[in-house]
Amino acid sequence: MRDMEERITLKGSRDGLRLILHPTAAWAEVLEALRKQLAQGPSFYHGAKLLIDVGERSITDVELQAILAIMAEHDIEPAALITIAPTNRTTGRQAGVETRHPDSLRSTPPPVVQGEGLFLWRTVRSGQAIRHQGHIVVVGDVNAGAEISAHGSVIIWGRLRGSVHAGVGGNQQAIVCALELRPTLLRIADNLARTPDNHRPTGPEQASLDGDNIVVVPWDAPRR
Repeated sequence: MRDMEERITLKGSRDGLRLILHPTAAWAEVLEALRKQLAQGPSFYHGAKLLIDVGERSITDVELQAILAIMAEHDIEPAALITIAPTNRTTGRQAGVETRHPDSLRSTPPPVVQGEGLFLWRTVRSGQAIRHQGHIVVVGDVNAGAEISAHGSVIIWGRLRGSVHAGVGGNQQAIVCALELRPTLLRIADNLARTPDNHRPTGPEQASLDGDNIVVVPWDAPRR
C-alpha cells in the first residue's frame, strides 16, 4: 500500500503554500491524507492560502468541492488550481477558483517584516498558541501541541517540540533556533517541513531558508 505521505505533498515556495496531489492515488486516499495532515496543526494552517496543484490529473467538480470543504474546516482559502489538463479549467471556474498553468507561477521577493520582540520566560504548553507581529523569544520549552507564530524569527532557549511558523507574511529572512530543535511542524514564510523521525539533535540548531528549502544546521555553523 502506498504510504500516506506519498498521496499528497504540502510544500512551500515563493509562490505560496502548495498542495501537490499524487497523479494516480485513489481519491478517497488523497482526501484522507489531507485530513490527517491538516489535523496535525489546525491553527498552524489557519488563515493560509493554498495552491492546489493537480498537475495532469483530471479533477471533477465533486472532487474539487471535497477538497475545498476540508480546507474550509481549517479556514484555508484556495489561492488557485494549478493544472495542465484543459478540462480542469471548467471545473475550477464552476467552483469559483482561479486556474493557472504551472509555468505561470512567478517568484517575487516578499517584504521584510520588522517589529518589536516578544519575550516569554515560561513553558508554552500543549493547546497554547502564541502569536506576535515581531520576533518571539521563549526561555523555556515549547511542548508538543503548542503553537508559535511570528512575523519575525523565533528563538527557543529550551526544547522545541510543538509547531512553529516564523516569517508569517512572507519574511524569508526569518530563522528558527532552539537548544533542541524537534518541532512537529516547521514553517518559514510559505515553506513547510516536518522533522524526520530519525532526527536527533546533538546541540543548539538553527533553521533557515535556502532557496525554497528549509535547512537545519548547528547553531555554531559558519554563517553564509
